Amino acid sequence: MTITQAPLMRLSNVSKAFAGTNALTDISLDIRPGKVLCLLGDNGAGKSTLIKVLSGFHTPTAGSIQINGEDVTLNTPRDASAHGISTVHQFGGTFPLMSVARSFFVGVEPTKGFGPVKWFDKKTAGEIAVREVRSLGITRVTDGNKLVGSLSGGERQSLAIARAVYFGAKVLILDEPTAALGVKEATHVLRIIMQARQRGIAVIFVTHNVLHAMTVGDDFAVLIHGALADSFSKGERTREQITDLMAGGEAMAELEAEVAQYQLDNA
Repeated sequence: MTITQAPLMRLSNVSKAFAGTNALTDISLDIRPGKVLCLLGDNGAGKSTLIKVLSGFHTPTAGSIQINGEDVTLNTPRDASAHGISTVHQFGGTFPLMSVARSFFVGVEPTKGFGPVKWFDKKTAGEIAVREVRSLGITRVTDGNKLVGSLSGGERQSLAIARAVYFGAKVLILDEPTAALGVKEATHVLRIIMQARQRGIAVIFVTHNVLHAMTVGDDFAVLIHGALADSFSKGERTREQITDLMAGGEAMAELEAEVAQYQLDNA
C-alpha cells in the first residue's frame, strides 16, 4: 500500500490468540486521517476480532498500536473512546424504545438544575440531536421526541454516526453499516461515510461488499483466516481481483471452471 500521509493510527504486527488458537496473525495497518480504510473479508476472516482489538474489547496477544506516533494500550472500550475511537455496529447501537434525543445523548445527557437536583434537558438534547442528524441528510427527522424504533435502518445508522461525530470521533469504525439495507439507504450511508472523510475523520469501513468498498474507499485491506492477505490503495486492484482474493483465488477458479464446463455441456 502506498502511504503518502502520516497515519493517525498504526497497527504493527498485531496478533490475537484465544486458548492458543490464533484469530489474528501479524496484522500491520496504517489508518490515515481524512481517508477511508475498507476492511474486507468473508465471514470468519477475522474482521470482527480486529475491530474488537481496535475498539478496546480485546487486548492484542502480540504487536503494538500507535496513535499519533505514540504507543497506546487499549484495555477497554473506555480507553479507545478516550483516544477518539468510536465504533458503530451493524444496527447502529441505538435503542428502539428511546427517543432520538435520549439515544443521541445516552450516558452523557445534558441536564438542567443545580446541585443534587438535576434533570434531563429534553429541549436542548432534542435540538442538538435533530440538527446533527439533519446535517447528515436525514431530513425526515424533525422532532427529538420521535422514537428510534420508528426510524429506518439507514436512519438509525445515520443517528449513530452523527452521535460519534458530534462527540469528537477521530477514528470512526463502521461495522457492516450497509449489510442489512436496501440500495437507496445503503447509498445514503455511503454518502455519510464520504462526509465523515471530508471532516478529516479516519474511517474504517468493515464490509464484505466489494462494490460499496470501491465506491468510498481510499485504502483497502483484505483478511483471510485472520491474516492480511493483501493491502492496496484505490485504483490498484480491480473489482474482480478483489472478489477473487476474498473468495480465496482457487475457489473462484474452480467455480469458473465448473461454470465453463456447464456451458459446454449445455451448449
